[in-house]
Amino acid sequence: MRNTLRKSNPLFTSLVALAICVGIMVCAPLLSTAHVPTTSITIVNNSGREIRHVYLSAPDQNNWGSDQLVNSVISPNGGSFTIGNVSCGGASIKVIAEDQEGCFSYQVVSCSEGATWTITNDTARDCGN
Repeated sequence: MRNTLRKSNPLFTSLVALAICVGIMVCAPLLSTAHVPTTSITIVNNSGREIRHVYLSAPDQNNWGSDQLVNSVISPNGGSFTIGNVSCGGASIKVIAEDQEGCFSYQVVSCSEGATWTITNDTARDCGN
C-alpha cells in the first residue's frame, strides 16, 4: 500500500485562515468584560431660579443628550434631582442646566463616584448675550 500526500490548495488554505480571522474579530467584542462605568449625579438648586431642563454631554462636546428632567423641574431654594445610572465614557461628564429664563449653567463632574452639583445665585450663567 502506498500513501500519497497531496499538497493542499493554497486558495482553500487562505480562505480558511481569513474566515478564522474574521470570526475572531466579530466574536472578540462579545467576549470582552469591559463595560462603560456609570455614576449618579445630584443637582441641588440653591438659587432663586427654577431649573427646567438638565442635559448631559461629553466634557469637550456640545452635542447634548435628551432632557434628563423630562417633565419635572428642580425647585428654587433647595430643590434637588438625582440622575442615576449615568453612563460615562471617560473620567468626567458635563452637566448643563437651563433655568426659567432660558439661561444655561455648566459643570463638569467626575464619573469616578456619585457627584453633587450645587447651583447658587452666583453660578455663572450663559444667557446668549
